Amino acid sequence: MITQQQPTQGKVSSFADQLTAVGIRIQEDKPLPGMTAQLKLRSKDWGFAAKVAAQNKLRWSAVWGDHRPPKIIIRALLFGVDGHLLLQTEVTEGSPELPSQAEFFIVASRPERYLQDMFGVRFQEKKDNRRWIRHQAWLETDFPLRQTFPVAGNPVENTKPDNNYPFPAVDGEGVYQIPVGPVHAGIIEPGHFRFQAMGENILRLEERLGYVHKGIEKIAVGRDLDGLIRLAGRVSGDSTVTHSWAACQAIERALEINLPPRALSLRAILSERERIANHLGDIGAICNDVGFSFAQYQMSRLRELWQRQNQLIFGHRLLMDLFVPGGVSVDLSKDDILNLQLEIEQLRPEVEELLPLLLECPSLQDRLRDYAFLTTADAQRLGAVGYVGRASNLQDDLRRDAPYAPYDQLDVKVPAFSEGDLIKRMRVRGEEILISLDLLSKLLKQLPEGSLSVDYSLPGREVEGVGLVEGWRGETLAYLRLDDQGKVLRYFPRDPSWLTWQALEMMLDGVIVPDFPVCNKSVNGSYSGHDL
Repeated sequence: MITQQQPTQGKVSSFADQLTAVGIRIQEDKPLPGMTAQLKLRSKDWGFAAKVAAQNKLRWSAVWGDHRPPKIIIRALLFGVDGHLLLQTEVTEGSPELPSQAEFFIVASRPERYLQDMFGVRFQEKKDNRRWIRHQAWLETDFPLRQTFPVAGNPVENTKPDNNYPFPAVDGEGVYQIPVGPVHAGIIEPGHFRFQAMGENILRLEERLGYVHKGIEKIAVGRDLDGLIRLAGRVSGDSTVTHSWAACQAIERALEINLPPRALSLRAILSERERIANHLGDIGAICNDVGFSFAQYQMSRLRELWQRQNQLIFGHRLLMDLFVPGGVSVDLSKDDILNLQLEIEQLRPEVEELLPLLLECPSLQDRLRDYAFLTTADAQRLGAVGYVGRASNLQDDLRRDAPYAPYDQLDVKVPAFSEGDLIKRMRVRGEEILISLDLLSKLLKQLPEGSLSVDYSLPGREVEGVGLVEGWRGETLAYLRLDDQGKVLRYFPRDPSWLTWQALEMMLDGVIVPDFPVCNKSVNGSYSGHDL
């Protein structure tokens, strides 16, 4: 296992000088709280700036739009060894054209297609301009995230069937297609997977998502801050703590709110509990998909006990609706702390006993080791985060590398491996469970006294902020712009699944069709977190 930081990335603090050196005109703005820098660019330089960023080995993180008639503001987020950088440009709503960044960061392709569908931004010389999110629910000339588009849309009695999506085909004798979904057996959310295969061997996979687009960004507009946090907690139900914290952090940075230490520690306790529950479930599900039902039973049992404790102490199995702007809405008594510490003491030996068994079981190793590789090079091309990136030795963890309170007072270890195979994606989860148990022990033992929240004032002017939290899937973003009365003008959440879904397509070289489910489980992207 590799645990030290690998200095493979460049610095965002020197990026402005690099752009200037190649003739790109920039305007340096005061960075938003939590950002190292913020640079304004001319729209014609948008693509070339991405080329310089890629050469400097910065990680591309997100892109989003903000309609401020008659302009559309476009922002991209980059990450380096010294923090986060915002790039900003603008286009007119009458001629919204922009060079693509996907040539230099392939993971930017689908977010750019999302901007195309939702704002009408056209990306010049882009290889893939297929519709991504609309699925015939509205016209190609309708752009739902423009201010003039109604919240309810323009519904028709029946949406046209979406049966003409141009999936590229692989030509060759004996090659055939397998369409899977969007409706699946079981209770998972809808997503379509189109396989090109020869015999049992997968030659190519392409995903199509966006079937459960919920309109979260649109219905956020006009909400008060409490209402926004309730909405943020429902971006992806298995990450309710993560998205709530990211949105709260964006609010608190925008309004310059300093939280009480007890509230910050309680937030971290909730976050680590969410991480442990999901990793337990994922390990069991991965093993179950190769017929190792013993592990599924044991991990499901441990997860169930963990979530029952959530219900007993915090009032919700998934820890939903426990965050409020300026703090938290739940406290721990001395008895609660003792019960949580006892639970940690009970869970740790079980996990420590089970993990070596799973990692040494020959039949399980035969199915999971040296299989479904995501190479370090491909992971870097994608900017993979969380356990997907760490299994391929991309070690970014905001709790350590861009620390926010209370993690800036904790020693956060980051497990990583160089192999990038399926077993390592499972093993990272196991290591993170044990690390989170250590963090929980320290947080509970050192839980500060004090209040759970602070009062805050309405801004009196338009403000904006960015929240960045290390969720159990990885780096999670929330951008927020508020009016002078604290009502939401723009909310954009970016789930880490946007950066890992494409990894699933890359790791299928040499994989057979029956093993696709376990590869999918090893990534476990969120449909809901993607389908805003």
